[in-house]
Amino acid sequence: MQNKVEICGVNTSKLKVLKNDETQALLLRAKQGDMKAREELIAGNLRLVLSVIQRFANRGENADDLFQVGCIGLIKAIDNFNTDLDVRFSTYGVPMIVGEIRRYLRDNSTMRVSRAMRDTAYKVLQAKEAYMAEHQREPTVDEIARMLELKREDVVFALDAIVDPVSLYEPVYSDSGDTICVMDQVRDSKNTDENWLEQIALREAIAKLSDREKRILSLRFFQGKTQMEVSTEVGISQAQVSRLEKNALRQIKKDL
Repeated sequence: MQNKVEICGVNTSKLKVLKNDETQALLLRAKQGDMKAREELIAGNLRLVLSVIQRFANRGENADDLFQVGCIGLIKAIDNFNTDLDVRFSTYGVPMIVGEIRRYLRDNSTMRVSRAMRDTAYKVLQAKEAYMAEHQREPTVDEIARMLELKREDVVFALDAIVDPVSLYEPVYSDSGDTICVMDQVRDSKNTDENWLEQIALREAIAKLSDREKRILSLRFFQGKTQMEVSTEVGISQAQVSRLEKNALRQIKKDL
């Protein structure tokens, strides 16, 4: 998106860039209803939209579509910006643009989220935008939960449910032609070769036990029953259950 690249018919090399004092002056005029100032603000911050959509360049989405959606976020940022606070417009505008693009990507994603969860997520996002418009900063999860009278967990689950999926082959770092992808950073600490071998050995050790010992271990450690409950179910004394359990565990440890 450099030089004379055109997006939505706009020559990006000729986009105007506003200085901070110019932006503040136009924002004040726009708040007073000056539509010309509002249009100048939009035109003068299109490069801000371009810089944001470059973050989503590897998603396979059409750049024109992302640019248009980003412009919607820019307009919302202009209309909701609080000029009374000492905050640069870009500090507030970038999250608004990013949020609008992410909302678009979520709505057009092949992964489907339940309607109830999606509705909750949208309420959370709306509350987040309203809070940012008033305070010029992002609210915490606890603050959003209090605003919507929801459990903290519900807010977290709703936001997690609409997070954009990431390809395992998406590059995260590249140096001298050697690219590291997300897949290279993912590690399964449970299903390792060592664990597989231990599970195989454990199954073989349990297979050597008698049927009664297997049943006692199943009742004790998989169903969580006490030795007294096991003794009643199996039909032997608690002392016998204790002895058989210890012998079975000793034999398993020996085989492992």
